[in-house]
Amino acid sequence: MHPPTEAAVLFQRPFLDGIATGTITLAFRRWDRPAARPGSLHRTAIGLLAIDAVDVVRPEQITEEDARRAGHPSRAALLAALDERGDAPIHRVTLRFAGEDPRRRLREDAALTATDVADLDRRLARYDRASTHGPWTAATLALIAANPGVRAADLAARVGREKQPFKIDVRKLKELGLTESLEIGYRLSPRGETYLRYR
Repeated sequence: MHPPTEAAVLFQRPFLDGIATGTITLAFRRWDRPAARPGSLHRTAIGLLAIDAVDVVRPEQITEEDARRAGHPSRAALLAALDERGDAPIHRVTLRFAGEDPRRRLREDAALTATDVADLDRRLARYDRASTHGPWTAATLALIAANPGVRAADLAARVGREKQPFKIDVRKLKELGLTESLEIGYRLSPRGETYLRYR
């Protein structure tokens, strides 16, 4: 199994909840090239999602049972949804819930020791030194603390940055358990709030 990444197969919350309960075990996507690979592990709002298989299928190979396993009321409804997404090849993705995202426990761990703080200081300093746009970690943490739930594009604009590189940087903070994603925007985690008080 590969290390977890952010999910390439995007789902709305009802579908994610179905994956968590095991009622949804398939997804169908139109892709020119697969956006997920067998054996990969992805982070989602409900936890870890494992991809067990990715196969190209023809519409006539999709069954009523497949549609139900993908969270659709019928095969016709699934095919109609796929038709709205163009004419790229149809990929059937076999997936399952693979447990809690370990970062969630890390985010909730706000009992930082002096050693924890020093370790975070070193890691953030490394990010700052490696950056092509100058030190950014402290300013980004402060920006998120002051603007929870604000769209990434708006946050990026406030510091004169493009959205995608900004989001990549925030993801690095997330890996350290300092931030968490909301439906819109971000907020500091309990761990991040504690750490910021030491800065």
